[in-house]
Amino acid sequence: MFGAPGEASLLKERDHIDASYRALIEASPFLALATCGPHGMDCSPRGDPRGLVRVRDEKTIILPDRRGNNRLDSLRNVVHNPQLALLFLIPGLGETVRVNGRAVISADPALLAEYEMDGKLPKVALVITVDAVYFQCSRAVLRAELWNPARHADPSTLPTPGRILAEASASRIDAARYDRELAGRIKDSLY
Repeated sequence: MFGAPGEASLLKERDHIDASYRALIEASPFLALATCGPHGMDCSPRGDPRGLVRVRDEKTIILPDRRGNNRLDSLRNVVHNPQLALLFLIPGLGETVRVNGRAVISADPALLAEYEMDGKLPKVALVITVDAVYFQCSRAVLRAELWNPARHADPSTLPTPGRILAEASASRIDAARYDRELAGRIKDSLY
């Protein structure tokens, strides 16, 4: 039904980060982090300026854990199951980079100091041992026209975060107020 993978699909996978994969990883400002723990799966976005993830050596990458919603789903999962997957996106490029590996959580002050942004340090970082790295062909990104501004959604046609929270909380959260204050709250707590 599906057929065998082509030779290139198998040859592109490495068990370490070579110079080409390093260049792609270091060019990415955004990734999706997938983890699994006793309460299920989690896939969380991560973003920073270019160089979001730093390559320490061919088997090790570092991902700072920036401020988010404090649910800590990914970190909690890593405590129970160190296996994870990363999917790196690079604006303007169709290919994505996938990394599968195992992580430990580090609160080492010297390590965290390397990731200071706007005078603030991440609380922890994931030190990831690379098991596999490979690029994914561009078909999905091309089909989605992800980088085509003409295909971007019109925000006015979609529910706002405030509306979603008002519906989920039976109106305990005031939608208009939440949306009005959201931009300032994000700006003040970006790092």
